[in-house]
Amino acid sequence: MDKKSVMYAAGALVIILVVALVVKPMVTGQPLNTGLPVAATPQPVTSVAPSPARTLTPTPQASPAPLPSVVPTWDRNVMTIGFVDPSTYGISLGDPLPNGTRFDPNPVNTSTTSYAKISGKYSGTTRIIPIPFPYWELVYTVDPVTATEPGSVTEGSHSGVQGSYSGVIPEFTVQVKDAADPNRNVRTFSPPGGINQDLWETNDPRPWTEKFYEGQKSYYFIITSKLLNSYSIDIRIPTKYIGAY
Repeated sequence: MDKKSVMYAAGALVIILVVALVVKPMVTGQPLNTGLPVAATPQPVTSVAPSPARTLTPTPQASPAPLPSVVPTWDRNVMTIGFVDPSTYGISLGDPLPNGTRFDPNPVNTSTTSYAKISGKYSGTTRIIPIPFPYWELVYTVDPVTATEPGSVTEGSHSGVQGSYSGVIPEFTVQVKDAADPNRNVRTFSPPGGINQDLWETNDPRPWTEKFYEGQKSYYFIITSKLLNSYSIDIRIPTKYIGAY
């Protein structure tokens, strides 16, 4: 091969290398292949702001509407009520089950016993009477004067009333006074409906009873009597109190 041919071959080789190493990368956009390591181009770091924490609020559940309490109509049959475990009502299991209630077949003693008596005809004030019981009754009755003949006159210290009694009405009033406090009037009472013997012929209300739910004190009585043959007062106490006070 002559020298000229060698130069043509070397020029062609140079052109091929330039095309491969320079032109082709420039056309394709690839870096030049020089055979040396190429530093990687750092990619920009984009900071992403964290999302705010979300607070989850529980959605309240609607409470079921209470069922209406229906009380059935009584069918007149006697019911038998048993017992359940105390835990049914939230009671400690350590609590013993209640025993059935025992009913005393013996009736309650409601009888009364006479404690003191007052009897008379005219108005007056009694001496002090101690009553140590928490409950007592005052049972009283009256016997009114019956006089329709002209010229009749009442007896005792009463004012005389001549002629017919048709316009005169008998009276009976009792004031119960607290001996420890004379200004305290415990009670004042008279026969309910007044004293009228004409009405009593078919329905006699005597005797009357006044009940006192206080006691363990001392009392005295102021009695007002008009046109009575007599009156009687019986202070009675429950028999079961005897020996207890």
